[in-house]
Parts: sequence; structure tokens; C-alpha cells
Amino acid sequence: MFAVIYRWKVRPGREQQLVDGWHRVTLAIHQECGSYGSRLHRSDDDTWVAYARWPDRETREKCGTPDPEGEAMMREAIAEYFPETRLTLVDDLLAEPGPEAG
Repeated sequence: MFAVIYRWKVRPGREQQLVDGWHRVTLAIHQECGSYGSRLHRSDDDTWVAYARWPDRETREKCGTPDPEGEAMMREAIAEYFPETRLTLVDDLLAEPGPEAG
């Protein structure tokens, strides 16, 4: 498995625009390119962090721009981009909570 971590600073008042754009883009990339989806987080220092998973590096590299409007929404919302971190899975102990955790 392959993953990418993205980090940004978002323009004040544009937070929901980023969330909406990220949601649209993630759904499109999952449907069109075969990604495993993503998680979007807001950190304590007001940096936004996203984690996207892929079957492999090649699948991610081949993916184009399946939702240009969603990507434009994100670009308008983002004030500062930080370099991507590309990750190759070594060990995976992350588990989704069961129904009783709800």
C-alpha cells in the first residue's frame, strides 16, 4: 500500500470550502482512479492535514484530475501548501472501531 500526507494552511473563513472540495475530489479519485480514500484532519496549530491511501505508487501517479471544480475549490481555500510526504506501508495496526464503539 502507498499513502500520501498533505498539509496546508487555509485562508480564514474558507475552511468549509476546503472540506467540500476535498470531499468531492476524494470521491471522484476513488471512483475514477481506484484510490482507497482519505482522511482530512485539522490540527491544534490550525494546519490542515490529509492522509490518502492508494493500492500503489503507480496508481496514484496515473490519476489525473477527475473533478477540476473540486480542485479549484481547494486551491481557492488554501493559503499555503507544505511539501507532500509519500509513504510506503511497512506495518499496519490501524483498525476501525466496531459497532459497539459508536
